[in-house]
Amino acid sequence: MARIVAERADIVPKLGEIFREHGFEGASLALIGQKTGLGKSSLYHFFPGGKEEMAAAVLADIDAWFEANVYRPLREADDPRRAIADMRRSVVDYFRSGRRVCLVGAFALDNVRDRFALEIRNYFVAWTQALGASLERAGHDRQIAHQRAEEAVANIQGALVLSRALGDPSVFERALARIEAQLLA
Repeated sequence: MARIVAERADIVPKLGEIFREHGFEGASLALIGQKTGLGKSSLYHFFPGGKEEMAAAVLADIDAWFEANVYRPLREADDPRRAIADMRRSVVDYFRSGRRVCLVGAFALDNVRDRFALEIRNYFVAWTQALGASLERAGHDRQIAHQRAEEAVANIQGALVLSRALGDPSVFERALARIEAQLLA
């Protein structure tokens, strides 16, 4: 029996997990319906643009979370060192200590990259710019701050891959601790 969903936002987190688990192509409408408990008519009611609109909504939800919990604090915090430490904790929590796939990163590597190129680019640019700005406020030269920010975001993504490949969340947590220490050095 199809379940009742009050509004579109109720289904977006579940869609994110479906796309993480099955990828964009592997997440058929039948599978999405099965996993959400919604029929095709309900899915199309909430997402007239189909699966592509669903993925866009998930990416927007991810962006909103990172804006509130990572980017804005990095850009606006009075204490940039604390903001960087808070970023590490937020990222560890969000990615469940490396047990959760970075959907934006997965889409960047998938054949849907071109469909969502702007969203993917904006995610990584916003993160590196916010972190770079925080490092500048901490006293680093602008160019070095932005190089370190780029390297840190790349290392976070790599740590996610390695942690998942090894099935060992402690790999991600250790990597994030090292990244934080390097950024604060």
